[in-house]
Amino acid sequence: MEQQNANIIAAIDVGTTKIVALVGRKDENGTIEVIGYGRTESKGVRRGAVLNIEETCRSIKEAVAQAEETSGYKITEAYVGIAGQHIRSARQNCTIYRNSANDPITKADVDSLISQMHEVPTEMGEEVLHILPQKYKVDGEDDIKNPVGISGKKLEGDFHIVFGQTAAANNLRRCVENNGIKVKSLILEPLASATAVLSNDDKELGVALVDIGGGTTDVAVFKNGQIFHTAVIPFGGDIITSDIKEGCKILERQAESLKVQCGQAIVTPNIKNKIVAIPGSGGLKQKEISLDYLAMIIQARMNEIIATVKQILESAGVKDSLGAGVVLTGGGAMLRYIANLFAYGTALEPRIGVPNLHIKSKIESVTTMPSNSTSIGLLMMGFNNNFNDGINIDKRIESEEIKQEASEKESVNNEESFEDKKVKPKKGKAIEKLSSAWNTAFDWLTAVDDNQL
Repeated sequence: MEQQNANIIAAIDVGTTKIVALVGRKDENGTIEVIGYGRTESKGVRRGAVLNIEETCRSIKEAVAQAEETSGYKITEAYVGIAGQHIRSARQNCTIYRNSANDPITKADVDSLISQMHEVPTEMGEEVLHILPQKYKVDGEDDIKNPVGISGKKLEGDFHIVFGQTAAANNLRRCVENNGIKVKSLILEPLASATAVLSNDDKELGVALVDIGGGTTDVAVFKNGQIFHTAVIPFGGDIITSDIKEGCKILERQAESLKVQCGQAIVTPNIKNKIVAIPGSGGLKQKEISLDYLAMIIQARMNEIIATVKQILESAGVKDSLGAGVVLTGGGAMLRYIANLFAYGTALEPRIGVPNLHIKSKIESVTTMPSNSTSIGLLMMGFNNNFNDGINIDKRIESEEIKQEASEKESVNNEESFEDKKVKPKKGKAIEKLSSAWNTAFDWLTAVDDNQL
């Protein structure tokens, strides 16, 4: 029997290295809780863009199946993150004139202003992904955050417009929809990450969020409580893995493991003369790699990423006005001493952002991992940011016995409540598979020196 519940929604983060699917629930007090979690290796995605539909579909299917099993709900609709080097942004101004200067401005007036932004010129093959208000002006009075209720004839607005390639967006939609899941909205991933890890005070003071993912490094800048600038750097943690692979002459999977387990962003005295052994395979001999050489490789590439972030902030004219400094998140933020290197390279105060400010979870370590910031932010935006226009999940996962029992009960009483029929999540193989991964990542995060956090 189908059930509908507007307080339960799902989100899917299709990244270059991983795919995360979440199911979340909002209680009567407005608290959001993660009740379903699936995470799997991403295949078919490069630098945030889908290059192999079939492989990406399979990866999404596996992550979704895990989230369904841990939550007990079937995902039929989801909020999906989008990133990639095809993303660009621009600032636009728009003006409308009202019939009367004495009548207060209404929400319909603001909506009319925003609707005109959909007509902004786009480059060939692009579509508008987001129209984000920055500030309004009424009859010359500037810096108004919400003009509704203010009287005036001339209403102006400054907007941050995010564009994406239509083909890239359609490929992403197709991968999700091929799994029987409707895409409720495509949401820019740095906006989602910012929602998960930044406070209102951060945004008011001015802050740059830097989300270091596998294929891209996403930047979102906030000033005076509003989005000010976004950018996507077309490389992230994967290119560091590639550098290690080439520099150490080892396999890619060995390079990734070496980066995660032994890597750090700067060379420190405590790793001088320390060696790690890489087991041989397929006839290859064991290889010994010095940890300071490994750190030199990582630091060289991270310096390039930091220099690009610094250039973005300087070009946007915000580098000297970020009172809350830089917040680092994403999988790349789990590198040891990454905050120290950012402090040196940008002369700004950095900290590691984890997605536990506004959400809770009974699933171990989900909200303590920076790599989950995007997926948790997608969930939060789905609940809170006017994207949620209906029901996200409309079928519960039920065994044949539960279905039969529910059918028998319905014949007796068609008024039975949803809570009485709720299916308890199963503890199956998905939980067992995820448990060790969560614990490993959590141990790694908590091993980071205190002066970085």
